[in-house]
Amino acid sequence: MLNLLKKRPPPKQGKVERWTLLEIDGRNVDVRVVENPRTSRLTLRLVPASKTEESLKVTVPPGTPEDEVDGFLQRNRAWAASRLSRLPEVTRIADGVTIPLRGVPHRIVHSGIGRGVVSIGMEDDGKVIRVFGDPKFLPRKVADFLKRQAKQDLTKAVAHYADALGVKPKSITMRDTTSRWGSCSSSGALNFSWRIILAPPEVLNYLAAHEVAHLREMNHSDRFWAHVRDICPDMETHKAWLRQHGAKLHAVVA
Repeated sequence: MLNLLKKRPPPKQGKVERWTLLEIDGRNVDVRVVENPRTSRLTLRLVPASKTEESLKVTVPPGTPEDEVDGFLQRNRAWAASRLSRLPEVTRIADGVTIPLRGVPHRIVHSGIGRGVVSIGMEDDGKVIRVFGDPKFLPRKVADFLKRQAKQDLTKAVAHYADALGVKPKSITMRDTTSRWGSCSSSGALNFSWRIILAPPEVLNYLAAHEVAHLREMNHSDRFWAHVRDICPDMETHKAWLRQHGAKLHAVVA
């Protein structure tokens, strides 16, 4: 059965949210129901791993009856079960956990109570991310460190590709998104998921090229892809890498 769980305050831009459950293979999966005045049909999508247990999101026109939402979810139960089964396990940042940094595995090591710094080092078994200070702050410190590394690399890459296309971004911001890698606003603001720093540098560079190209074409037309290909000739290889490995990177959470 589908049961209404709770209601939350309406978000901005006229959206209304509520929660329900969908039983899949004997377990109850949280589903976020979002009423969006800009949609005219019901859509269901998978939400990658994040700090919450949310797994599915259904977007519906305002005023859609609950029984219609329930029926839609029931009809799409097999699709949801198939997609959920493919999700990678969540990797939570913690002492002893290994995560990639620029595509290279690094083991996280808490190195005692000292000044709360984070640094990259080397030990007998390979590269490490050393974290000092109170261990209870380790996840946040590592995440903040990774965001700084991502901002550093993306700033350099964006500057390179922006110069190549003769454009200038308004700003570069790191986001804690787990469903999108980047975006470009109509004002020229570029936003990136900090998790791209976990990928190899050439993949990060492709993402930077992709978003910079939107400063010339705010769409995914042939002209847009021509711009990306001009400044990033191996884009298809890097797009394929992100399709294959991106979900696993999105599953790294603090």
